[in-house]
Amino acid sequence: MNLRANRVAEQMKKELGDILNRKLRDPRIGFITVTGVDVTGDLQQATVFVSVLGEEKGQQDALAALEKAHGFIRSEIGSRIRLRKVPELFFEIDHSVAYGNHIDDLLRGLNDNE
Repeated sequence: MNLRANRVAEQMKKELGDILNRKLRDPRIGFITVTGVDVTGDLQQATVFVSVLGEEKGQQDALAALEKAHGFIRSEIGSRIRLRKVPELFFEIDHSVAYGNHIDDLLRGLNDNE
């Protein structure tokens, strides 16, 4: 990924965090955190990785709410970041936090057994 794409991704991550926590009023979007944004080199597409607190059903509901608010989120990004064309947004659940917690639990279990 080139330098400009990295800068755009970081700026989008910051702005998306603000938009999701302050502007969206959908009750299905509980406690949500933007963990990362991957932007293609031509700045046409962006994959937004989000972490949602709760069970699998709550995560899927939050993902559905984000897809429904896709147009609003994209227009907000367009008004906050000066780009010729706002990237198409794709939302994905980031499982790395849950995976990290699982590894942490396994390591604690090993230490308890000793």
